[in-house]
Amino acid sequence: MNSSIILVVNAGSSSLKFSVFRVDDAGNLQLVVRGQMDGIGTRPCLKARNSTGTMLVESDFTISEVATVGDAISLVGTWLRERLQHESLLAVGHRVVHGGTQFSSPVLINTEIHTMLEQLIPLAPLHQPHNLAAIRAIREKQPQVPQVACFDTAFHRAHPQIADLYALPWEYYESGVRRYGFHGLSYEYITTMLPKIAPKIADGRVIVAHLGNGASLCALQAGKSVDSTMGFSPLDGVPMGTRPGALDPGVLLHLTNQCGLSSAELEKLLYQESGLLGLSGISNDMRILLESHESRAELAVEYFVHYTVKQIGALAAVLGGVDGMVFTAGIGEHSPVIRERILQACAWLGVSIDAAANVRGGPCISSADSRVSVWVIPTNEELMIARHTLALINHGKGGGQVE
Repeated sequence: MNSSIILVVNAGSSSLKFSVFRVDDAGNLQLVVRGQMDGIGTRPCLKARNSTGTMLVESDFTISEVATVGDAISLVGTWLRERLQHESLLAVGHRVVHGGTQFSSPVLINTEIHTMLEQLIPLAPLHQPHNLAAIRAIREKQPQVPQVACFDTAFHRAHPQIADLYALPWEYYESGVRRYGFHGLSYEYITTMLPKIAPKIADGRVIVAHLGNGASLCALQAGKSVDSTMGFSPLDGVPMGTRPGALDPGVLLHLTNQCGLSSAELEKLLYQESGLLGLSGISNDMRILLESHESRAELAVEYFVHYTVKQIGALAAVLGGVDGMVFTAGIGEHSPVIRERILQACAWLGVSIDAAANVRGGPCISSADSRVSVWVIPTNEELMIARHTLALINHGKGGGQVE
């Protein structure tokens, strides 16, 4: 008898990440395979591991074989069918970066919804087209398989209006120029884990630091997002691997008017050449920077810590105090040095770190007498997407919530 699986897809410009979850009789989800196709259109390489981390495949392909996201979907699909011959594909869940103002929860994709998502491409031109390309490729090859869009912005739709505004003429707000916030699937997953791992702060005031190559912070009140550091785009807030974080708009005017940068050059600068990479001139990888003795590498790390602490202070003010803090994502989960430097600068909040627990990676890394409890909780956006996908399929919600 075939068992049912859910495929989770996260498609980018040059990579396709995927996970497969088996659905048991009780409706629980078990990871079966996790992998990615990197170097789409340049040096394609498929890698995948099973749930215990054992490598299942590591194969290179030619550019002609994997020139597009659609090609990657086709090749990954073929590999998965061969690998999981006795499994029945129940549905596919997609990470879609932007849900605009319309989508505050996951949605089952049909032609009308797909058209609405295409209309949001101008809000996320570097991400949305690739998310939709994966959806389109699967619809063409397996139109009978339900597909679900899960949005990085949806979790933040609970923001009070004041947190979403820019001080621009009102017509810009009405046309969609507002603070959306991102990394929502990660923050939502953390809120599901807090009652199990840190129940005392689950209904309180919590700042979650999603620190990775992409980085942001979120202020939670009783498990709801009330403010976040990313705004209209994933460029705002804390510095990131290759993105600058908060930037005076006057800098952009100067770069275009005085330095002559075109919009394409500006886009490349802001998304690919700034952040830790731009400051250090060495790497966007925090691990490499921490090992380096170059002064600019040390400066980039110091800048990252300084502005993260600055944003924590801002969100603490929004919350009117802090009961707990959570570190997650690549740097947040795996760098005790960065966690310690950030928390030492947050001593004014009543944070006291347990050095040994921090080196171990927690889950609780604050000392017994700390007024604010601090936790390390690994995120799992793929599982969050799989849960949403299964829930929509089980309950037959044909449209999700459209506002």
